[in-house]
Amino acid sequence: MEYRVQLSAPAPDLSAIDDAVRDADPAAFVDFDPADGALRVTAWLSAEELAVVLAQAGIPANKVELQPSVCCGDCSG
Repeated sequence: MEYRVQLSAPAPDLSAIDDAVRDADPAAFVDFDPADGALRVTAWLSAEELAVVLAQAGIPANKVELQPSVCCGDCSG
């Protein structure tokens, strides 16, 4: 699932966020959108689980928003 995450404070080191999320889902993908300062996270976690993972890593989120799927279904995913 893909999420946009608004953090409570400016993003710390992106590698620290990536490490925290990958501990919960080794296949996760994390990047930063400089246009609005949001994180983009693709992970097999619920929004609540993602918020907990970030909070436990000391990176509290104001908002974790599930994005509409862009999956075409062609890979049976």
